[in-house]
Amino acid sequence: MSIDLSAWTGRSDPEDGDLGLRLHNKVQSAEEATHPGTMILGFACDEGVARNKGRVGAYNGPTEVRKALANLAWHHHGYLYDGGDTRCDDHDLAKAQRILAADISEALRQQHFPIIIGGGHEIAWASFQGLANHLQQKGTERAPRVGIINFDAHFDLRTPSGESAHGSSGTPFAQVAEYCHNRQWPFEYACLGVSSTSNTQALFKKANDLSVLTVEDTEFNERNFDSITARLSEFIERCDWLYLTIDLDVFPAAVAPGVSAPAPHGVAYPMVEALLSLILNAKNADGDRKIRLADIAEYNPRFDIDGHTARLAARLIWTIARNLPAFHEQQGVI
Repeated sequence: MSIDLSAWTGRSDPEDGDLGLRLHNKVQSAEEATHPGTMILGFACDEGVARNKGRVGAYNGPTEVRKALANLAWHHHGYLYDGGDTRCDDHDLAKAQRILAADISEALRQQHFPIIIGGGHEIAWASFQGLANHLQQKGTERAPRVGIINFDAHFDLRTPSGESAHGSSGTPFAQVAEYCHNRQWPFEYACLGVSSTSNTQALFKKANDLSVLTVEDTEFNERNFDSITARLSEFIERCDWLYLTIDLDVFPAAVAPGVSAPAPHGVAYPMVEALLSLILNAKNADGDRKIRLADIAEYNPRFDIDGHTARLAARLIWTIARNLPAFHEQQGVI
């Protein structure tokens, strides 16, 4: 089945030649991929948010973010592909997550850098499984130490139970923790931007019991920024590989109104962007970048105002892709 590229439209400036290109001029269907590149995948899903008793509407997120991405100026290197959407239309969240995980594993096998657009934060369980499956297929001498860096107002460490017995947007990192425990893998999780008003004492206790690196939203200011950078650097240093996930509700509601749970406080975008450079440029002893994939979660077009949140999501993706010029030139990466 062909991949729909109709969202990728925008201004054209032919008089400027290659210097006037925008993302919609460069994107190709994944079916045409001949070289490693950045692979955009969508996860059209409301099921996880519904199970978590949130405001649904994220199903249409991938399409709207693509529209916001399409008209951004091209300042990148390499290739940009669209691998289409995984859709959860039958309430079978676990099946949709397995399908997306398989697509992510295949993209990694082909040495692409996957950026996945949600959908609720249940996307994270699929993203992690995709990377974990890929690592297992490649084989390692020891259990891999995968560092999850989550910019989020919520821990998303709820124990699956009741309506969420098979997972929700609030359970992905509890599911990852269980996965790691069952396989004797280290569980390395950093949650940056946590709101104490949105997480119960039970969730803070669970995060503490799991040795989660926690930075609250109120800590994000210029006075504390060097300390936050040092703590995150230490976390990154001990990890073999990194998975970056950004829940848009980490940003203030004035900047990101189009989410299930808008944040009254939030974290300023420039601070997040400054930390992205640290995350995206971290390398292991072999000189390979540690970052393996990224996703953007919880964009809800139903509650957006004049596309503000869509443009924020697009800017994040644009920044991530631009920071990876050497990624696709690596040979023999995992």
